[in-house]
Amino acid sequence: MIKPVRFPFDMTDPADYPVKIIRSARRKRTISAELQNGTLIVRAPARMSAAELEPHIESLRKKLGRRARRGRAATSDAELETLARALNREYFGGKLAWQSIRYVSNQGKRYGSCTPSTGELRISDRLQAMPKWVLEYVLIHELAHLQEANHGPDFWALVNRYPKTERARGYLMGVGMESDE
Repeated sequence: MIKPVRFPFDMTDPADYPVKIIRSARRKRTISAELQNGTLIVRAPARMSAAELEPHIESLRKKLGRRARRGRAATSDAELETLARALNREYFGGKLAWQSIRYVSNQGKRYGSCTPSTGELRISDRLQAMPKWVLEYVLIHELAHLQEANHGPDFWALVNRYPKTERARGYLMGVGMESDE
């Protein structure tokens, strides 16, 4: 049986991930899952019973719990905002301001975007499953655009303040999300 959600969340405890099950008649045997804004979205065949699905959900919760304990990325927009504020203080002296920061699911080739004129930052939800230091790099990259809109030397000087920049760029190149520019 799926355990009820307790509030407030302790996202390192796998039992605390709320679950949303989406059933599909087109899906025959496979089960997939993804974390979206702190909710475990499970896609399953329509004919699969709750009893059959339960062990799979528990396994996925445990896997997510292990990831969280290893320092995985923020899983909600609120956590993303908190992390961005901490990085702003540490790397930009708290001088940057933005209107909104949120995860989005429509960035197929980008991992983040920033519109300096409106102060809107959008981060690909694919980063939720990556190490926290990769998300931190992407946030710093997008925050730097609030000060330097282009990818010139002044921009890279800001981004390179983050000590794991090269490591994170290499990681993203390895998963095919960063160009070699």
